[in-house]
Amino acid sequence: MRVAFQIDQLWSSAPGGIGTYVWELVEAFADRDDVELTLFRAAFEGAPSRRFTREHEVVDLGRSIRSLYPAWNLLARPPTPPRIAGADVVHATNPAAVPPAGGGQALVVTVHDLAFDRFPELFPASWRALYRTGARAALRRADVLVVPSRATMDDLVARGADPDRVRVTPLASSLPRSDLDPAPVAARLGIDGPFVLCPATLEPRKNQVRLVRAYRQVAPDVPHDLVLAGPDGWLIDDLERELERPGPGRIVRTGRLDAEDLDALYRVADAIAYPSLYEGFGLVILEAMARGVPVITSTTPACAEVAGDAGLLVDPLDVGGLADALGRVLGDEPLRADLAARGRERAAGFSWAATAEATLGAYRDAVGRARA
Repeated sequence: MRVAFQIDQLWSSAPGGIGTYVWELVEAFADRDDVELTLFRAAFEGAPSRRFTREHEVVDLGRSIRSLYPAWNLLARPPTPPRIAGADVVHATNPAAVPPAGGGQALVVTVHDLAFDRFPELFPASWRALYRTGARAALRRADVLVVPSRATMDDLVARGADPDRVRVTPLASSLPRSDLDPAPVAARLGIDGPFVLCPATLEPRKNQVRLVRAYRQVAPDVPHDLVLAGPDGWLIDDLERELERPGPGRIVRTGRLDAEDLDALYRVADAIAYPSLYEGFGLVILEAMARGVPVITSTTPACAEVAGDAGLLVDPLDVGGLADALGRVLGDEPLRADLAARGRERAAGFSWAATAEATLGAYRDAVGRARA
Protein backbone atom coordinates (compact mmCIF):
# COMPACT_ATOMS: atom_id res chain seq x y z
CA MET A 1 0.00 0.00 0.00
CA ARG A 2 1.55 3.28 -1.14
CA VAL A 3 0.40 6.13 1.11
CA ALA A 4 1.02 9.87 0.77
CA PHE A 5 0.90 11.09 4.37
CA GLN A 6 0.50 14.74 5.43
CA ILE A 7 2.79 15.84 8.29
CA ASP A 8 2.30 19.64 8.44
CA GLN A 9 1.41 19.55 12.14
CA LEU A 10 4.99 18.60 13.04
CA TRP A 11 6.10 22.10 11.99
CA SER A 12 3.58 23.79 14.28
CA SER A 13 4.84 25.76 17.29
CA ALA A 14 2.32 23.76 19.37
CA PRO A 15 1.89 20.35 17.67
CA GLY A 16 -0.49 19.12 20.39
CA GLY A 17 -2.44 15.90 20.07
CA ILE A 18 -2.53 16.07 16.28
CA GLY A 19 1.25 16.28 16.18
CA THR A 20 1.46 13.24 18.45
CA TYR A 21 -0.93 11.36 16.16
CA VAL A 22 1.11 12.18 13.06
CA TRP A 23 4.43 11.25 14.60
CA GLU A 24 3.26 8.01 16.18
CA LEU A 25 1.65 6.78 12.96
CA VAL A 26 4.78 7.60 10.96
CA GLU A 27 6.83 5.60 13.44
CA ALA A 28 4.35 2.71 13.54
CA PHE A 29 4.15 2.44 9.76
CA ALA A 30 7.95 2.62 9.47
CA ASP A 31 8.11 -0.77 11.21
CA ARG A 32 5.82 -2.43 8.66
CA ASP A 33 6.67 -3.85 5.24
CA ASP A 34 3.11 -3.59 3.87
CA VAL A 35 3.04 0.25 3.87
CA GLU A 36 5.23 2.57 1.81
CA LEU A 37 4.98 6.15 3.08
CA THR A 38 5.60 9.34 1.14
CA LEU A 39 5.55 12.19 3.65
CA PHE A 40 4.51 15.64 2.44
CA ARG A 41 4.07 19.13 3.84
CA ALA A 42 3.44 22.72 2.90
CA ALA A 43 6.34 25.18 2.94
CA PHE A 44 7.57 26.08 6.42
CA GLU A 45 10.63 27.86 7.71
CA GLY A 46 12.77 26.12 10.28
CA ALA A 47 12.81 22.52 11.47
CA PRO A 48 10.01 20.22 12.61
CA SER A 49 9.23 20.01 16.29
CA ARG A 50 10.13 16.31 16.32
CA ARG A 51 13.40 14.90 15.04
CA PHE A 52 13.34 12.90 11.81
CA THR A 53 15.58 9.93 11.14
CA ARG A 54 17.36 9.67 7.81
CA GLU A 55 14.84 7.34 6.21
CA HIS A 56 12.04 9.90 6.61
CA GLU A 57 12.22 11.93 3.42
CA VAL A 58 9.66 14.69 3.01
CA VAL A 59 8.13 16.22 -0.13
CA ASP A 60 7.98 20.01 0.27
CA LEU A 61 4.99 21.31 -1.72
CA GLY A 62 6.59 24.74 -2.03
CA ARG A 63 3.51 26.76 -1.06
CA SER A 64 2.55 28.14 2.33
CA ILE A 65 -0.51 26.94 4.20
CA ARG A 66 -2.01 30.41 3.80
CA SER A 67 -2.35 29.97 0.04
CA LEU A 68 -2.46 26.19 -0.28
CA TYR A 69 -5.06 25.17 2.30
CA PRO A 70 -7.93 27.43 1.13
CA ALA A 71 -7.32 26.50 -2.50
CA TRP A 72 -7.39 22.79 -1.69
CA ASN A 73 -10.50 23.05 0.45
CA LEU A 74 -12.55 25.27 -1.84
CA LEU A 75 -11.30 24.38 -5.33
CA ALA A 76 -9.55 21.00 -4.96
CA ARG A 77 -6.58 22.66 -6.67
CA PRO A 78 -3.67 22.81 -7.30
CA PRO A 79 -3.06 19.13 -8.05
CA THR A 80 -0.46 17.32 -6.00
CA PRO A 81 2.99 16.60 -7.48
CA PRO A 82 3.68 13.21 -9.13
CA ARG A 83 5.20 11.56 -6.06
CA ILE A 84 1.95 12.15 -4.18
CA ALA A 85 -0.39 11.64 -7.13
CA GLY A 86 1.16 8.21 -7.68
CA ALA A 87 0.20 6.89 -4.25
CA ASP A 88 -2.74 4.55 -3.67
CA VAL A 89 -3.98 6.71 -0.79
CA VAL A 90 -3.66 10.36 0.16
CA HIS A 91 -4.09 10.77 3.91
CA ALA A 92 -4.95 14.26 5.15
CA THR A 93 -4.15 14.01 8.85
CA ASN A 94 -5.98 17.22 9.72
CA PRO A 95 -9.21 18.56 8.18
CA ALA A 96 -7.76 22.08 7.92
CA ALA A 97 -6.33 20.95 4.56
CA VAL A 98 -7.98 18.43 2.24
CA PRO A 99 -5.79 17.81 -0.82
CA PRO A 100 -7.27 16.67 -4.12
CA ALA A 101 -7.14 12.98 -5.03
CA GLY A 102 -6.49 11.84 -8.60
CA GLY A 103 -8.55 9.36 -10.57
CA GLY A 104 -8.65 6.01 -8.79
CA GLN A 105 -6.71 7.45 -5.87
CA ALA A 106 -8.33 7.13 -2.43
CA LEU A 107 -8.68 10.12 -0.10
CA VAL A 108 -8.67 9.54 3.66
CA VAL A 109 -9.19 12.46 6.06
CA THR A 110 -8.69 12.31 9.82
CA VAL A 111 -11.13 14.48 11.77
CA HIS A 112 -9.88 14.67 15.34
CA ASP A 113 -12.78 16.65 16.74
CA LEU A 114 -15.35 19.30 15.86
CA ALA A 115 -14.25 21.85 18.44
CA PHE A 116 -14.33 24.54 15.74
CA ASP A 117 -18.10 23.95 15.52
CA ARG A 118 -18.75 23.52 19.23
CA PHE A 119 -16.62 26.45 20.40
CA PRO A 120 -16.11 28.74 17.39
CA GLU A 121 -15.31 31.70 19.62
CA LEU A 122 -12.17 29.93 20.82
CA PHE A 123 -10.56 29.82 17.36
CA PRO A 124 -8.94 32.67 15.43
CA ALA A 125 -11.18 33.57 12.50
CA SER A 126 -8.70 32.38 9.87
CA TRP A 127 -8.33 28.91 11.39
CA ARG A 128 -12.05 28.62 12.05
CA ALA A 129 -12.66 29.26 8.35
CA LEU A 130 -10.04 26.69 7.33
CA TYR A 131 -11.50 24.00 9.55
CA ARG A 132 -15.04 24.67 8.38
CA THR A 133 -14.19 24.66 4.67
CA GLY A 134 -11.96 21.63 5.21
CA ALA A 135 -14.68 19.73 7.04
CA ARG A 136 -17.13 20.43 4.21
CA ALA A 137 -14.56 19.26 1.67
CA ALA A 138 -13.88 16.10 3.70
CA LEU A 139 -17.57 15.24 3.96
CA ARG A 140 -17.97 15.76 0.23
CA ARG A 141 -14.79 14.21 -1.17
CA ALA A 142 -13.23 11.74 1.28
CA ASP A 143 -13.65 8.03 0.59
CA VAL A 144 -13.16 7.31 4.30
CA LEU A 145 -13.20 9.58 7.35
CA VAL A 146 -10.97 8.45 10.23
CA VAL A 147 -11.83 9.54 13.79
CA PRO A 148 -10.25 8.73 17.18
CA SER A 149 -13.47 8.02 19.09
CA ARG A 150 -17.12 7.10 18.74
CA ALA A 151 -17.88 10.52 20.20
CA THR A 152 -16.28 12.22 17.21
CA MET A 153 -18.00 9.78 14.87
CA ASP A 154 -21.36 10.77 16.36
CA ASP A 155 -20.48 14.45 15.91
CA LEU A 156 -19.57 13.87 12.25
CA VAL A 157 -22.71 11.87 11.53
CA ALA A 158 -24.78 14.65 13.11
CA ARG A 159 -23.02 17.01 10.71
CA GLY A 160 -24.06 14.90 7.73
CA ALA A 161 -21.36 12.24 7.34
CA ASP A 162 -22.34 8.82 6.02
CA PRO A 163 -21.66 6.47 8.97
CA ASP A 164 -20.58 3.74 6.54
CA ARG A 165 -17.62 5.94 5.56
CA VAL A 166 -16.42 6.65 9.11
CA ARG A 167 -13.81 4.46 10.82
CA VAL A 168 -12.94 4.74 14.53
CA THR A 169 -9.20 4.29 15.19
CA PRO A 170 -8.50 4.92 18.90
CA LEU A 171 -5.16 6.42 19.89
CA ALA A 172 -2.73 5.36 22.62
CA SER A 173 -0.43 6.72 25.28
CA SER A 174 2.70 8.18 23.71
CA LEU A 175 4.55 10.21 26.35
CA PRO A 176 7.93 8.46 26.71
CA ARG A 177 8.95 7.19 30.12
CA SER A 178 12.17 8.49 31.60
CA ASP A 179 14.45 7.69 34.53
CA LEU A 180 14.50 11.32 35.64
CA ASP A 181 14.29 11.78 39.40
CA PRO A 182 10.97 13.60 40.03
CA ALA A 183 12.09 15.34 43.23
CA PRO A 184 14.53 17.83 41.68
CA VAL A 185 12.14 18.39 38.77
CA ALA A 186 9.34 19.35 41.17
CA ALA A 187 11.70 21.56 43.18
CA ARG A 188 12.94 23.33 40.05
CA LEU A 189 9.33 24.03 39.00
CA GLY A 190 8.40 25.41 42.42
CA ILE A 191 6.18 22.51 43.50
CA ASP A 192 6.23 22.04 47.26
CA GLY A 193 4.69 18.84 48.64
CA PRO A 194 1.95 16.62 47.18
CA PHE A 195 0.01 17.88 44.20
CA VAL A 196 -2.79 17.32 41.72
CA LEU A 197 -1.73 17.81 38.12
CA CYS A 198 -3.61 19.34 35.19
CA PRO A 199 -1.48 18.73 32.07
CA ALA A 200 -3.03 20.83 29.31
CA THR A 201 -2.59 23.96 27.24
CA LEU A 202 -4.06 26.89 29.15
CA GLU A 203 -7.18 27.77 27.16
CA PRO A 204 -10.93 27.98 27.83
CA ARG A 205 -11.75 24.56 26.35
CA LYS A 206 -9.54 22.87 28.94
CA ASN A 207 -11.66 24.45 31.70
CA GLN A 208 -8.90 25.54 34.08
CA VAL A 209 -10.96 28.43 35.49
CA ARG A 210 -13.54 26.06 36.99
CA LEU A 211 -10.78 23.71 38.12
CA VAL A 212 -9.09 26.55 40.04
CA ARG A 213 -12.39 27.47 41.70
CA ALA A 214 -13.03 23.83 42.65
CA TYR A 215 -9.51 23.39 44.00
CA ARG A 216 -9.88 26.46 46.23
CA GLN A 217 -12.97 24.90 47.79
CA VAL A 218 -10.98 21.87 48.97
CA ALA A 219 -7.56 23.49 49.51
CA PRO A 220 -8.15 24.22 53.25
CA ASP A 221 -8.66 20.48 53.83
CA VAL A 222 -5.79 18.98 51.79
CA PRO A 223 -2.02 19.63 51.65
CA HIS A 224 -1.90 19.52 47.85
CA ASP A 225 -0.75 22.11 45.34
CA LEU A 226 -2.61 22.46 42.06
CA VAL A 227 -0.12 22.29 39.18
CA LEU A 228 -1.18 23.72 35.81
CA ALA A 229 1.34 22.12 33.45
CA GLY A 230 1.14 23.44 29.93
CA PRO A 231 1.89 26.38 27.65
CA ASP A 232 -0.29 29.46 27.42
CA GLY A 233 -2.89 29.07 24.69
CA TRP A 234 -5.32 31.64 23.44
CA LEU A 235 -7.99 33.57 25.34
CA ILE A 236 -6.53 33.07 28.82
CA ASP A 237 -7.60 36.44 30.25
CA ASP A 238 -10.32 34.86 32.41
CA LEU A 239 -7.83 32.40 33.85
CA GLU A 240 -5.31 35.15 34.54
CA ARG A 241 -7.96 37.11 36.44
CA GLU A 242 -8.98 34.00 38.41
CA LEU A 243 -5.40 33.29 39.42
CA GLU A 244 -4.93 36.88 40.59
CA ARG A 245 -7.81 36.59 43.05
CA PRO A 246 -6.78 35.75 46.61
CA GLY A 247 -7.74 32.32 47.82
CA PRO A 248 -6.59 29.30 49.79
CA GLY A 249 -4.17 26.72 48.49
CA ARG A 250 -1.19 27.06 46.21
CA ILE A 251 -1.33 27.05 42.41
CA VAL A 252 1.80 26.51 40.30
CA ARG A 253 2.05 27.30 36.59
CA THR A 254 4.93 25.46 34.97
CA GLY A 255 4.60 26.69 31.40
CA ARG A 256 5.53 24.35 28.56
CA LEU A 257 7.35 21.21 29.76
CA ASP A 258 9.56 18.85 27.86
CA ALA A 259 8.57 15.18 27.78
CA GLU A 260 10.98 14.09 30.51
CA ASP A 261 9.79 16.72 33.00
CA LEU A 262 6.13 15.98 32.29
CA ASP A 263 6.69 12.25 32.73
CA ALA A 264 8.42 12.94 36.05
CA LEU A 265 5.43 14.94 37.30
CA TYR A 266 2.98 12.25 36.18
CA ARG A 267 4.86 9.64 38.18
CA VAL A 268 4.53 11.46 41.49
CA ALA A 269 1.17 13.25 41.12
CA ASP A 270 -1.53 12.06 43.51
CA ALA A 271 -4.15 12.64 40.81
CA ILE A 272 -4.73 14.08 37.35
CA ALA A 273 -7.55 16.60 36.96
CA TYR A 274 -8.66 16.97 33.34
CA PRO A 275 -12.16 18.51 33.28
CA SER A 276 -12.10 19.41 29.58
CA LEU A 277 -15.26 20.85 28.06
CA TYR A 278 -14.73 18.97 24.81
CA GLU A 279 -12.23 16.49 23.34
CA GLY A 280 -11.96 14.31 20.29
CA PHE A 281 -10.15 11.67 22.31
CA GLY A 282 -8.17 12.62 25.45
CA LEU A 283 -4.55 11.44 25.32
CA VAL A 284 -3.86 12.90 28.76
CA ILE A 285 -6.27 10.39 30.27
CA LEU A 286 -4.38 7.44 28.79
CA GLU A 287 -0.98 8.89 29.69
CA ALA A 288 -2.03 9.15 33.32
CA MET A 289 -3.72 5.75 33.50
CA ALA A 290 -0.70 4.05 31.90
CA ARG A 291 1.37 5.35 34.83
CA GLY A 292 -1.12 4.35 37.47
CA VAL A 293 -2.22 7.90 38.29
CA PRO A 294 -5.86 8.31 39.41
CA VAL A 295 -7.84 10.30 36.86
CA ILE A 296 -10.59 12.85 37.44
CA THR A 297 -12.07 13.84 34.10
CA SER A 298 -15.28 15.10 32.56
CA THR A 299 -18.48 13.40 31.54
CA THR A 300 -18.14 14.82 28.03
CA PRO A 301 -18.46 11.93 25.56
CA ALA A 302 -14.87 11.41 24.40
CA CYS A 303 -13.35 11.76 27.88
CA ALA A 304 -15.90 9.34 29.31
CA GLU A 305 -15.29 6.94 26.40
CA VAL A 306 -11.53 6.85 26.99
CA ALA A 307 -11.69 6.68 30.79
CA GLY A 308 -14.45 4.04 30.96
CA ASP A 309 -14.88 2.82 34.53
CA ALA A 310 -11.23 3.58 35.36
CA GLY A 311 -11.73 7.30 35.99
CA LEU A 312 -13.90 9.47 38.21
CA LEU A 313 -16.26 11.35 35.89
CA VAL A 314 -17.61 14.82 36.70
CA ASP A 315 -19.86 17.30 34.92
CA PRO A 316 -17.24 19.85 33.79
CA LEU A 317 -19.65 22.77 34.35
CA ASP A 318 -20.31 21.78 38.00
CA VAL A 319 -17.65 23.44 40.16
CA GLY A 320 -19.12 21.92 43.32
CA GLY A 321 -19.11 18.44 41.80
CA LEU A 322 -15.52 18.89 40.67
CA ALA A 323 -14.53 20.03 44.16
CA ASP A 324 -16.23 16.97 45.64
CA ALA A 325 -14.31 14.68 43.26
CA LEU A 326 -11.01 16.33 44.16
CA GLY A 327 -11.75 15.97 47.86
CA ARG A 328 -12.71 12.30 47.50
CA VAL A 329 -9.64 11.29 45.52
CA LEU A 330 -7.08 13.35 47.43
CA GLY A 331 -8.45 12.28 50.80
CA ASP A 332 -9.08 8.58 50.14
CA GLU A 333 -5.98 6.43 49.60
CA PRO A 334 -7.91 3.18 48.90
CA LEU A 335 -9.92 4.99 46.21
CA ARG A 336 -6.70 6.28 44.63
CA ALA A 337 -5.25 2.76 44.65
CA ASP A 338 -8.38 1.33 43.04
CA LEU A 339 -8.45 3.98 40.31
CA ALA A 340 -4.73 3.46 39.67
CA ALA A 341 -5.13 -0.30 39.21
CA ARG A 342 -8.15 0.03 36.95
CA GLY A 343 -6.39 2.73 34.94
CA ARG A 344 -3.33 0.60 34.25
CA GLU A 345 -5.52 -2.26 33.10
CA ARG A 346 -7.55 -0.04 30.78
CA ALA A 347 -4.55 1.76 29.29
CA ALA A 348 -2.94 -1.57 28.42
CA GLY A 349 -5.72 -2.15 25.88
CA PHE A 350 -4.56 0.77 23.69
CA SER A 351 -1.46 0.76 21.47
CA TRP A 352 -0.14 2.65 18.44
CA ALA A 353 0.39 -0.66 16.69
CA ALA A 354 -3.37 -1.25 16.98
CA THR A 355 -4.01 2.31 15.74
CA ALA A 356 -1.79 1.69 12.72
CA GLU A 357 -3.53 -1.61 11.96
CA ALA A 358 -6.96 0.01 12.15
CA THR A 359 -5.75 2.89 9.96
CA LEU A 360 -4.42 0.45 7.38
CA GLY A 361 -7.85 -1.19 7.34
CA ALA A 362 -9.33 2.24 6.64
CA TYR A 363 -6.89 2.67 3.73
CA ARG A 364 -7.91 -0.66 2.21
CA ASP A 365 -11.58 0.26 2.53
CA ALA A 366 -10.94 3.66 0.94
CA VAL A 367 -9.05 2.14 -2.01
CA GLY A 368 -11.91 -0.28 -2.60
CA ARG A 369 -14.39 2.58 -2.61
CA ALA A 370 -12.28 4.79 -4.87
CA ARG A 371 -11.83 2.05 -7.46
CA ALA A 372 -15.35 0.61 -7.34
